Amino acid sequence: MLDERAKTLLKALVEKYIADGQPVGSRTLSRASGLELSPATIRNVMADLEDLGLIVSPHTSAGRIPTPKGYRLFVDTMLTAQPLANAPPTPQLPPDQPQRVIANAAQLLSNLSSFVGVITAPRKASVFHHIEFMRLSERRVLVILVAPDGDVQNRVIFTAQDYTQSQLIEASNYLTANYRGRTIEEVRERLKTEVDALRGEIATLMQAAVQAGSEAHADSQEQVVISGERNLLTVQDFSSDMGSLRKLFDVFEQKTQLMRLLEVSSRAEGVRIYIGGESMVVPFEELSVVSAPYEVNGQIVGTLGVIGPTRMAYDRMIQIVDITSRLVTNALSTK
Repeated sequence: MLDERAKTLLKALVEKYIADGQPVGSRTLSRASGLELSPATIRNVMADLEDLGLIVSPHTSAGRIPTPKGYRLFVDTMLTAQPLANAPPTPQLPPDQPQRVIANAAQLLSNLSSFVGVITAPRKASVFHHIEFMRLSERRVLVILVAPDGDVQNRVIFTAQDYTQSQLIEASNYLTANYRGRTIEEVRERLKTEVDALRGEIATLMQAAVQAGSEAHADSQEQVVISGERNLLTVQDFSSDMGSLRKLFDVFEQKTQLMRLLEVSSRAEGVRIYIGGESMVVPFEELSVVSAPYEVNGQIVGTLGVIGPTRMAYDRMIQIVDITSRLVTNALSTK
């Protein structure tokens, strides 16, 4: 536990370093903190903070900079988010154009933060209106799932036994009549309790169709939209380490790792902050992620955020992410 003097000095050091990007010495810290302490006293406190792993002296500099652990303590216990001086105007985004909303939101996050904006597209419920099975060859069946909006998903499944086309038509009629209008997730839950009551071949086909529908739906989802990757090339903190930047660009290229991070973020309420390598998805000591979920008609359907250096103005990033989350929620929800 830190006493109030140590907390005040750590807070001043982090804020000064975020603002200037230069290691903070004891004399500068004395002025920034407003505490009337001798240089020797401040040096002693800084030595204690360094022993705790909260600050570190880079190279041979007499000054100190925060560590990811120091940033975490600052964010969790000392940060006071102020309203943005120049809050972004609410964009006029037609709610019937979700892809445009998503693309504009990623760009807005990047423009306001001067870093990287990321956002996942809304997850849609995979509701089916009609299901059809078509025999392709022995134990190979084509599953055709038709959504209410006419979207068609196809998947080839391999069955344990051979079915005649008439059996497949019977199963299709039964499943369409009893499960029409339900999501794949709802059907999966119902099957857990109803599978024993269904005839063997229908139960088997339905379970295969649910799996095929889930895979087809996952494949059809837009994954993640990224804007402003090149902004990181201008960040002073990264100018001497292009190797780390290349690794980060590989993460952007893959996108699947970002999806895992944003998926975790969507299960939390409000803004989440990952500092340094905490996310395990963006495993760089020099990078942080500030993220928040957004909703459509009261349901969380996606996540957005900013990726930038650990030396970022967290209070400002929190406001940017929070405001953009509300803008996207308002633009996509039914008025």
